[in-house]
Amino acid sequence: MEIKKAEFVSSHTSLAKLPKTHLPEFAFIGRSNVGKSSLINMLCNKKSLAKTSSTPGKTQTINHFIINNEWYLVDLPGYGYARAPGNLRKLWSGFTFDYLIKRPNLICVMLLIDLRHKPQNTDMQFMEWLGINKIPFAIVFTKADKLTNALLKENVRKYLEELKNTWEELPTYFVTSSVKRTGRQELLSFFEKYSQRAIK
Repeated sequence: MEIKKAEFVSSHTSLAKLPKTHLPEFAFIGRSNVGKSSLINMLCNKKSLAKTSSTPGKTQTINHFIINNEWYLVDLPGYGYARAPGNLRKLWSGFTFDYLIKRPNLICVMLLIDLRHKPQNTDMQFMEWLGINKIPFAIVFTKADKLTNALLKENVRKYLEELKNTWEELPTYFVTSSVKRTGRQELLSFFEKYSQRAIK
């Protein structure tokens, strides 16, 4: 797949206000400061399509971007940012979970995980929640450029070993770097394959 057109469409905190569309959607989510905006910008070849910030928890709405007029990339609020006020965290989780459960054209959740860290409880619990609710997801390991090749492979191995403790079948996963553009073609091929399948 080649992304020829990527445009911001809307930002909302209510499911009722989201774009009325049957086009397939791929939702990006992860712990705060996982590199979500940088990854989205790298995939779409646009430096400022998704707003990046040094402050964790910057994304506070459901953001829709239409890709090639064929499918939507959806940027969801990050989770796990402890300094956000409790009522704000509750609001984020409310409309985010509404979207994940009720959006009929959601094809797959792309769960971003910082490859530099050991498996986090919040990530593992979120994957379990996705599984219980039968929501398809894939893991996108980020910031691979921060590790040596040997450490990268070791961290991926450890993570997959941890997953095997609770999952009979491991989810699809990708190793990415927004700096080196690692994993870009693999992700775009994934989107192309499943968006076309959804349209059929």
